[in-house]
Amino acid sequence: MLGRIPLEMRLKTPRLTLRRFLASDAERVAEITSNWNVARMLRLAPYPQSVEEKRAWLVSHEAEWIAGEAYRFAITENGVVIGCADVDEIATGLNEVGYWLDEACWGRGLATEAATAVAAFALGPLGLTRLTSGHAFDNPGSGRVLTKLGFRWTEDVTVWSLPRQAEIVQRRYALTALG
Repeated sequence: MLGRIPLEMRLKTPRLTLRRFLASDAERVAEITSNWNVARMLRLAPYPQSVEEKRAWLVSHEAEWIAGEAYRFAITENGVVIGCADVDEIATGLNEVGYWLDEACWGRGLATEAATAVAAFALGPLGLTRLTSGHAFDNPGSGRVLTKLGFRWTEDVTVWSLPRQAEIVQRRYALTALG
């Protein structure tokens, strides 16, 4: 990693601002992730989850950020939180890129826009050279986002889905920096 990333860092795209999550985002995050269509695609998110549990999760992000272990960005459009884009599992070398959006925002290219910004951040300021990601087998839209970013399919694996309380097939992808 090239150095400490300030807590105030923001990533900007033509339509979005990505900023560090705050505890005050808990109600909005709980609102988005209480939608089963969103939650069932989040492999490790407990469902249902209270606003207080979401707040505790959001508060934990600052320590991860400072330690350089994970950078979880609130995706905002016109100042309203509409989702999350992140890179985590840095300490393990997995360098996993993930994202989720409010269902009302699906189909507008916003996941691609946010994930592009996070991947550029990970390969640029963070200095990572390889990223991974994955999606549930029944979420081909997420696979299209990854392939637009240049990720290539590597394998299908069976993983436990916490919200579904069942094993699912996850499609795994990787992206290696050029040069």
